[in-house]
Amino acid sequence: MFAVTILGNNSALPAYDRHPTAQVVTLNDQLFLIDCGEGTQMQMARYKIRRSKINHIFISHLHGDHYFGLIGLLTSMGLLGRDNPLHLYAPAPLEKIITLQLEAASTNLPFTLHFHPVTEPGQILDNPKFSVEAFSTQHRIPCFGYIIREKRNPRRINKEKVVEYNIPAAFYDQLKQGADYVTKDGEVIANESVTLPNLAPRSYAFCADTIYDEQIAEKVRGVNLLYHETTYLADQAERAASRFHTTTAQAAAIAQKAGAQKLLIGHFSSKYETLDAFLAETKAAFAQTQLATEGTTFLI
Repeated sequence: MFAVTILGNNSALPAYDRHPTAQVVTLNDQLFLIDCGEGTQMQMARYKIRRSKINHIFISHLHGDHYFGLIGLLTSMGLLGRDNPLHLYAPAPLEKIITLQLEAASTNLPFTLHFHPVTEPGQILDNPKFSVEAFSTQHRIPCFGYIIREKRNPRRINKEKVVEYNIPAAFYDQLKQGADYVTKDGEVIANESVTLPNLAPRSYAFCADTIYDEQIAEKVRGVNLLYHETTYLADQAERAASRFHTTTAQAAAIAQKAGAQKLLIGHFSSKYETLDAFLAETKAAFAQTQLATEGTTFLI
């Protein structure tokens, strides 16, 4: 399973039962938290997200609506007896902030917190099953988006055929990589005879706060699902630019230029009570658009 669950979809101020930015990405047995605005752990409880399953947290930038819930989450994890390590990826100054908060409260976390400073674009996590890449966005302070890419073997096992040719299970990993099998008698069993083409690996791009920037389209080209902020409706383009944010029409343009399969929009300004216009405006330019509605899980 590869999916993203929205915990918070609002911008700076909680309003209309909408909360600041936070998302949980599920990739098979892995849970990733992206941003941790105020109220994130309450939203986790509300939507039954298991905090103990989160081993990697990614913070885009150090505006409060993207990380003010973090220290509460970390201390709660400690109070609940967490002992397995936690990896935190964020702009470098956050390490000092967390250290100060813990020292001021005389709190020692019972688990190891590995802090990974994100200072420039590039791959920040590489695992046999997935990778995570950071890319810069154009905001008022250093800000990063993240791309989570699934890894898949080129081929998958045709169970009936491997049994038919009596190929040992110990060789399956090599078959998945495209290798032929050679029997004890020297007979070559062509890989295509016992495997099938695998599905293409999937990807999710979280585009954090940013002014309209067409370079982002190149950074997230071809992703299956793109999350892009739409703080304002299209008629507020000047206001959006002055505050280093993006409108509905601009987010749609980025998705189109990037060749994204689907677009999620969020980070809505608290000046809007309802969100119907956000969806209508964005879909007019990019049909495969959905609102990042809190509590909803979107399959990738």
